[in-house]
Amino acid sequence: MTAESTPGSGATGPGTPGEPAAEGPRRRAGGKRRGPRGKRSGVRIAAWTAAGVVALGGTGLGYVYVTLNGNISSVDIDQVLGTDRPDKADDGSENILVLGSDTRAGGNKDLGGGADDGSARSDTAMIVHVHEGREKASVVSLPRDTLIDRPECTDADGGTHPAARDVMFNSAYSTGGAPCAVKTVEEITDLRMDHYLEVDFSGFQELIDELGGVEITTSRAIDDPDSHLELEAGTHRLDGEQALGLVRTRHGVGDGSDLGRIQLQQAFVKALVKQVKEVGILTNPKKLYDLADTATRAVTTDSGLGSVNSLISFANGLKGIGPDDLHMVTMPVRYDPADPNRVLVQEDKARLVWKALKEDRPIPEAATEDSATGEAADVVSAP
Repeated sequence: MTAESTPGSGATGPGTPGEPAAEGPRRRAGGKRRGPRGKRSGVRIAAWTAAGVVALGGTGLGYVYVTLNGNISSVDIDQVLGTDRPDKADDGSENILVLGSDTRAGGNKDLGGGADDGSARSDTAMIVHVHEGREKASVVSLPRDTLIDRPECTDADGGTHPAARDVMFNSAYSTGGAPCAVKTVEEITDLRMDHYLEVDFSGFQELIDELGGVEITTSRAIDDPDSHLELEAGTHRLDGEQALGLVRTRHGVGDGSDLGRIQLQQAFVKALVKQVKEVGILTNPKKLYDLADTATRAVTTDSGLGSVNSLISFANGLKGIGPDDLHMVTMPVRYDPADPNRVLVQEDKARLVWKALKEDRPIPEAATEDSATGEAADVVSAP
């Protein structure tokens, strides 16, 4: 299920598919984590590989263009949201909201487990801020279990959804699809989201397999039956199924929380970017086409990126950014003392993050000091 067809709410609690999210009032006080809680990265490869389509050339380019163009699904978020939004930046920077959808529809059920209840959630959410000059990027992960006030929003089919207080962040997507997710992020951050990219279970797995796997190093063994992942400590080349397991696992690492899973995802993104830079697809037209075909079928975008030409232009602006040029943080949060399976935004520190991005500056270290973490920061790295 893409963002265009996501029906009403269906947010779940962490770890148990179908478990309803608590949506009652929450006590906003300091607290510590008391126990474990409850995916996926790599959307960026779609833009990277689409950039290489221009290298195909030859008389078959027209056919290739039509085929790849027809692969792309898009949502006209600008039309749905209208003009009541934060202003676009005029300093050459750009913000992209990247979401991972956990729909169980189609082939995703076998990959993700759980029942197909007709809903989908955004269990991975990242704001990718590309700085002026396109040489560096700041990436802010938004924990799915964060309690927020969701604004009234309209979905891609024109349906309206009332505002809600103290609901999980990922309920925005399950309630109103991509437009509601974008509006919610813009309300939280006061930052304009210039673009939107979404990928689901099967799309992610196919991308990694087409790329030839991604190499990572684990500092300790990971054994998580829930995500079907078992890795010894050491260096591994993960295929698509293993990579999906890694970015979904939480019980086998850190404190068992979604925050720990985010730390694994951030490490995997850096390894993925390194792999994309090293794979040499521009010198292999067949490999290039196969990867571009998979990438364009795997993603849903905003209408501004909904064509091969747009993706090429966008990707050309990112191709100089390597893993060392990514500064990755998590939105400052603290565990909810009323429910250890939820987190609350540290508003003062979060404002430092959004202010830095609005002014196109690096995120200050003070913004993330003393924020809750998942204690899995050093478990995975790029070799």
